[in-house]
Amino acid sequence: MLTNIFDQPIGEPVLDFVPGQLPDIEQLVGIYTIVEPLNVDRHFEDAYTFYGPDSPKEQWTYLSIDRFENKEDFRTYFEGMADSKDPYYLAILDKESHKVIGTFSLMRIDPKNRVVEMGWVLYGPELKHSRVATEAQYLVMRYVFDELHYRRYEWKCDSLNAPSNQAAKRLGFTFEGTFRRAAVYKNRSRDTNWYSMLEEEYQAMKAKFDNWLDPANFDDQGYQIHPLNTDY
Repeated sequence: MLTNIFDQPIGEPVLDFVPGQLPDIEQLVGIYTIVEPLNVDRHFEDAYTFYGPDSPKEQWTYLSIDRFENKEDFRTYFEGMADSKDPYYLAILDKESHKVIGTFSLMRIDPKNRVVEMGWVLYGPELKHSRVATEAQYLVMRYVFDELHYRRYEWKCDSLNAPSNQAAKRLGFTFEGTFRRAAVYKNRSRDTNWYSMLEEEYQAMKAKFDNWLDPANFDDQGYQIHPLNTDY
């Protein structure tokens, strides 16, 4: 363990450290997926199908907002999303159809310390439990570490939100603990689970993502042959 001149334990040195850049994505293109910044003209109509009145109410339990009952209210909100720099909202497109089937964001962006969080994840029905969803997460993760060279990537969710907690673990995030009574939303108390991924942990996951996303890992019905965390 390193110590200073006062014999106090200190952290490992970070040599030649400089602040990072803010995210500035044009397009992230994968095998099945395209991720690009939210755009009202291109993305509004598709997004309304899973933000609007046809969206299942149970999808909104763990979000601080509710589904939108009319296009006018959603357009106002969506325009604010598209203009926002933090959260920095992104559209998830099916590469074959170019249809928007989900949105998420990079948020709590901290270029000074090279830390950023994935959040505001909302998937349409076509995206849930799909290889497109996994690839979309991987494309942004890869951008965070390989392009921005951030040191820490975070995931936070309601401790009771089982699908979000499971997704974080499956994608390779490490559980760090629970912040008790961290927030109040929808007149409920929220304990928040914190997860993170460090640069070296991402490097260890890259081959697993690449192997899992290979078309050869899916049968004729589109079902995976090997799960994501399998060692090939």
